[in-house]
Amino acid sequence: MKLVRVIAASAMMGAATWSGALAATPESTEPIKIITNNWTSQLVLANVVGMLLQQMGYNVEYTPSDTQLQFTALANGDMDFQVEVWEGSMLESFNKAVAAGAVDLGAHDAVTREDWWYPKYLNEVCPGLPDWKALDACAAKFATAETGTKGRFVGPPADWGKHYSERIAALGMNFQEVPVGQAATLWAELQAAYDRKEPIVLFNWTPNFIEAKFEGEFVEFPEYAPECFTDPKWGLNPDAIYDCGAPAKGYLKKAGSARLEKTWPAAAAFLKKVDFSNPQIAAAAAMVDVEGMTPEDAAKKWIAENEATWKAWMN
Repeated sequence: MKLVRVIAASAMMGAATWSGALAATPESTEPIKIITNNWTSQLVLANVVGMLLQQMGYNVEYTPSDTQLQFTALANGDMDFQVEVWEGSMLESFNKAVAAGAVDLGAHDAVTREDWWYPKYLNEVCPGLPDWKALDACAAKFATAETGTKGRFVGPPADWGKHYSERIAALGMNFQEVPVGQAATLWAELQAAYDRKEPIVLFNWTPNFIEAKFEGEFVEFPEYAPECFTDPKWGLNPDAIYDCGAPAKGYLKKAGSARLEKTWPAAAAFLKKVDFSNPQIAAAAAMVDVEGMTPEDAAKKWIAENEATWKAWMN
């Protein structure tokens, strides 16, 4: 840990020197309010961005927020920056926020996917996987005392804005969603089932540290199209929406408040250049979820190990 702090301190001194010409005198002493959410990579990346902004001379305030309500806050100017906007779970709220005044600050290089996921050993238990119909055909193998005769799908926290109960109903699946309270519970459930080679299907996403630790696959649902979320006549069920999977190659964007460019134009220019890749995000999450670091120390380590990357953002 001492080594991490020494390396991080050195990186921070370099950041201050490098960024001095860009924002030696911040345009405003008001704090830039950076949103923090309840999953690991977002916490680490939010701290990376915040620490770099601080070295550029800006005041920074980290503000926890509900995953969906954050977009109303961005549109209203109550919060200023979100580093991770996931297409699969935030598309609708993000689009409404941009229409109401929030700003699309561009996409990361990372390509995302968020959907039902299962350990690969279940291919032998449910022939035909990863097709969703094959999963539904062996739903009874996923049943628990809580779900009765229905299979249990371990869902994400309720505030993540997914519509899995609606998908289950729209596709007529013999499953029941059981959401968890926090992301860590997903991985605890997965680890316990994985150790015993028990049936489990749960919410997962990429980029994530999980892909390096567990062998598994996403369930393949009917292919996503925007109409799936708005037009009941689209898709397999003519009377319901959400009868499809999530985007298989979704975006990961950044969002800001309208006052960001007006109050801190140099900071806004920097934030538009911030760009994380899939391996970088997965590694950032692993520092916390595998190595046991705090998000703050993980951010310092990331800055120390990726100097060329963040210097390009400040150029």
